[in-house]
Amino acid sequence: MSDSTTLTGRPRRRAWLPAAPFWRSLGLHLLIPFFLAGGMGLAYLGAFAQPEPDHLQIAVVGQAPESRVFAQAINDKALGKLDVRTVPDAGTARELIAAREIAAAYESGPDAATLYVASAASDTTSSIVQKVFLPIAYGQHLPLKVEDVVAPGQHDPTAQGLFFLLVALSVGGYSSAIAISVVAARVAVLWRVGISVASAAVIAGIGVTVAGPVYSVIDHNTGGIWLLAWLYDLAIILIGVGLHPVLRQWTTPVMTMLFVMLNFTSSGGIFTSAMLPPFFAGLNTFWNGSAWLHAAQTLSYFPGQDFWADGLKLGLWAAVGGLLVTLTHQWSVRRSRIANEQVPVREEEEGVAA
Repeated sequence: MSDSTTLTGRPRRRAWLPAAPFWRSLGLHLLIPFFLAGGMGLAYLGAFAQPEPDHLQIAVVGQAPESRVFAQAINDKALGKLDVRTVPDAGTARELIAAREIAAAYESGPDAATLYVASAASDTTSSIVQKVFLPIAYGQHLPLKVEDVVAPGQHDPTAQGLFFLLVALSVGGYSSAIAISVVAARVAVLWRVGISVASAAVIAGIGVTVAGPVYSVIDHNTGGIWLLAWLYDLAIILIGVGLHPVLRQWTTPVMTMLFVMLNFTSSGGIFTSAMLPPFFAGLNTFWNGSAWLHAAQTLSYFPGQDFWADGLKLGLWAAVGGLLVTLTHQWSVRRSRIANEQVPVREEEEGVAA
């Protein structure tokens, strides 16, 4: 009998070919990295691959009929990319830019044109509007001067330091959620919540310390930014702890989708919402990352402006996380009780059968 056949005459499985259970297990384990690869590509390329303005708020300085005609001509040529209005003078333009009501303002003078921007709000938007108005100034035979109304700090020239802090806070938050869920799964739910509160405080402290004393990205309002970071991380950790009893090994990819794929791309840290596709611009209106970043920018570069709406969004996200922990804890308790009630019934049935 050949070594390649069994006693029944069937071909013997080659030793180098893994059995079917191996392939099933490999496929299930690779689903998560495949999901992450596809999701990250779709999210980042979908949001950032081809940025262009979408009703970006711009102003032209001047109230004369010529200024209104000039503004309307830019509007018509932009085809929805820009919303151009007129303002009476340069002082009004500066005020609106500092209030983040408009992204830029253009003023034509007898000897030069001036473009007013606020790179602290978005360095990329400032660069894009310069590309828009440079050809216009060239067509008017005027040199273009750029006046930065609200500039970022000395140690954060691109005004993206707070966005990178957001990245650190997010990764620390959802990874802490997984660790707490695994280690503290069998302790009382109040202990899990307490550990989550303390962990969020520590992560916020680490992030603010690195961004503040270490790299000087934050040089004032440190306490307020830490409080916002704590509330932001608390929501992420509570959501992760709440999801883990239901999702188990899928908690990490789901948290990555929520707080990396959708969060970073919609936060406004790279491109503002006016530069994003509609889906990500829509997320920007209520996602917790955009709320934290806008509030942190307010404290850092736009003092005196209100950010209560951002704080409310962060609080609501934390409340959702707390509610999720409560609901999944009750679900786990109920499932365990049902399982324990079924054990005596099975034992009794087995005794009768014997």
